[in-house]
Amino acid sequence: MNNKNTGIIATVAAVLLCGCPGLFVCLFGAVSAAGAGTFDLNGQGGGIPPAVGIALVCVSLIMILIPVGVGFFTLRKKPEAAAAPVSNEPLPPAS
Repeated sequence: MNNKNTGIIATVAAVLLCGCPGLFVCLFGAVSAAGAGTFDLNGQGGGIPPAVGIALVCVSLIMILIPVGVGFFTLRKKPEAAAAPVSNEPLPPAS
C-alpha cells in the first residue's frame, strides 16, 4: 500500500470520526444558540443557555476542520528535494 492509499484511508476515517459528528454538533449548537433547545431530565427541565450553543458551534468547527487538515497534509504533493547546483568548472588537481 502506498502513501496515497494511506492518505485516502486516513481522510475517510477522519471524516467519519470527526466530520460527521461535527456537523451534527454544529446543528445542535446552532439550535441551542438560537434559544430553541430544551431538555427534560426526570421531570425537571429547562432551556439550554445560548452560551452552550455557541460553545458547541465552536467545538464543531474544530471537529469539521480536522478532516480538512488531514486530507490536505496527507494528499498534497510534497515538494521534491532541491538538487545540488551543477558546476561545469574543472576540478583542481589533487596534490
